[in-house]
This record gives sequence, C-alpha cells and structure tokens, in this order.
Amino acid sequence: MKINIAKRKGPRIEMLPLIDIVFLLLVFFIYAMLSMAVHRALPIALPKSGTAEVDNRPQITLSITHDGSVYTDKQMVEVADLVTILQSKSVTEKEKGVQVFADRMVEYQRLFMVLDSIKKAGISQISLQAERDGGS
Repeated sequence: MKINIAKRKGPRIEMLPLIDIVFLLLVFFIYAMLSMAVHRALPIALPKSGTAEVDNRPQITLSITHDGSVYTDKQMVEVADLVTILQSKSVTEKEKGVQVFADRMVEYQRLFMVLDSIKKAGISQISLQAERDGGS
C-alpha cells in the first residue's frame, strides 16, 4: 500500500484580507474627498432655489445670520468696516468674487446694505448662495 504524504496543493489567495483592504481604502478616499470640501461660512438656513448650481471657484465668504450679524470667514465684522476688509482680502488673496450666505429670514434692507458694501469694495462677482429645491 502506497501512502502519498507529499501531496502538493497550488498557491491559495485569501480573499477576505483583500476585501478588507479594499473597503479600508474606499472609506479612506471617501473621507478624504469629504474633508477637501471647503466651506468657510457659518451654518445658515439658506433659501431654496430650483436652479441653484455648484460653484467651486475660490472666493471670499460672507455670512449673514438671521439676526443680521455679518461674518467674513467666520469672523464677525461691522457693515461699516466691510468695504475696507473686502478690499484688503481681494488684494491679498487671489479670490475675485464673494459668496454671500444669507439666512432666509434676513431683512431685505440688511442684505442690500451688504451688497452695496461689496460693490463699493470694487468686487463685481457676487454669488448669492441657496439650497437646491428638491421639488424641481
């Protein structure tokens, strides 16, 4: 009787560790993409718009809260000082436009005071931000 002890098996690739690594890489890249989204505004309840589009150009960010407070890059500023602040930011940075995040409950006159200050600073590209309306 012959016993074959030296039975050879072919190489075996374990799939579970490979799947773990692939999912780990997937999670890493998803997290990296989410952290690259630059949002320098305050959390504000934006108005809804059916034609809102995403604009990824670097711009100066202005936020107007529901109580009328104005913030530039999360720092509170007075509307009277807004012209000089915007002029200094547009000179020192390569940002040519302003993104305005105004709460939907902001007084109309307050919004126009901010828009006038932006125009006086010599900035002509103004982007009013809105949420995309899911119904359209």
